[in-house]
Amino acid sequence: MPADEADQLSPAARRLYGYAAERHAFTEAEAAQLLGDPAAVSTAIAELTAAHLLQPRPDASGDGSGDGSGDDSTDGRADGQADGQSMESPDSAPVRWSAVSPRAATARTLAPLALRVRETHDEMDRLRALLETLIPQYEAGASQRDRDGVDSLEMITDQDALRDLLQGFSASAECEILTCHPGGGRPAEILAEAVLRDEALLTRGVRLRTIYQHTARYSPPTAAYVERVTALGSQVRTVGDGLMRMILIDRHTGLMEVQGDTKAALLVREPNVVHFMVQTFERSWAAAEPFTTTIGPDQARSISEELRQTIVRLLAEGMEDKIIARRLGMSERTCQRHIAEIMRAVGAKSRFQAGYLLSAAIAPAPLTPPAAAPEVPGAPR
Repeated sequence: MPADEADQLSPAARRLYGYAAERHAFTEAEAAQLLGDPAAVSTAIAELTAAHLLQPRPDASGDGSGDGSGDDSTDGRADGQADGQSMESPDSAPVRWSAVSPRAATARTLAPLALRVRETHDEMDRLRALLETLIPQYEAGASQRDRDGVDSLEMITDQDALRDLLQGFSASAECEILTCHPGGGRPAEILAEAVLRDEALLTRGVRLRTIYQHTARYSPPTAAYVERVTALGSQVRTVGDGLMRMILIDRHTGLMEVQGDTKAALLVREPNVVHFMVQTFERSWAAAEPFTTTIGPDQARSISEELRQTIVRLLAEGMEDKIIARRLGMSERTCQRHIAEIMRAVGAKSRFQAGYLLSAAIAPAPLTPPAAAPEVPGAPR
């Protein structure tokens, strides 16, 4: 019987166990006379026997020669009776039962579980010893790799391994974690997992600084996450373009995006590369604006104008709509709407003409329609 079923004994079984504990031994008929309802007594005996709390007495005559200690030892005949075989036969005296102490019953119930635990530990030790035999080979290879100039760069393509690595970084971080998340708002399910991890870091006194793109401000799940972590001391800012996905832990280890594979990451431990990543983060941080969960009209206009100027620059470079949208963390439809407004503002009849006019401009200026031109309905003010 599973260990947790001890709390599920029926009231009749509990009454019968109390009756049995007061006696050296008893028969089913004796218990029925005192407790009533022979069927309930028979069921309670089966229940207590299955829980190892009741056992047949080896001395069927009941002469009291047993010691009454309630140990858990029974002969083969008693085991058969405990398994539900006939409790008495026409040629034998009624079976006499005695209580087993809860400690003895616990030991017998837990014995199979203890055996499985021991077997699991043995298997863990075996696997640990097997894997540790490879440590010298790995360390020798790592030394050779360093001598060859590879310098602690490792590609991580397995998502489970990457998730475990991030959890390990969160647990080991001591001073600061720097992160860049391009691409606009993040999925709600990822943020739900991240907020618990980040709250634990902030509670431990680890500094968190994060950079998003401006378009993340319009994602309700991202805004809610930012509001929650900034209340605990995290700092979050946003930029328009030029953001590379990366994570830096205590300025000695980094993870950075892999070109052409959004699900992979490059693990970096080489000090010079990590230093370059830190400097890249700090330049973006200096140019970024604080991520406030409430945006005033002036700030909204400033962010909107910065996004439009970035689109102008990328459009002048001849980039396609989907590439511009991906770089700015917005949908392709939203990007196309901005491009259409820009084309109207510069008087271009085609996208090619808009690119030519914009690239020919000496210095991009805020794109506002000429004074004589009518206001475009729906255009940002």
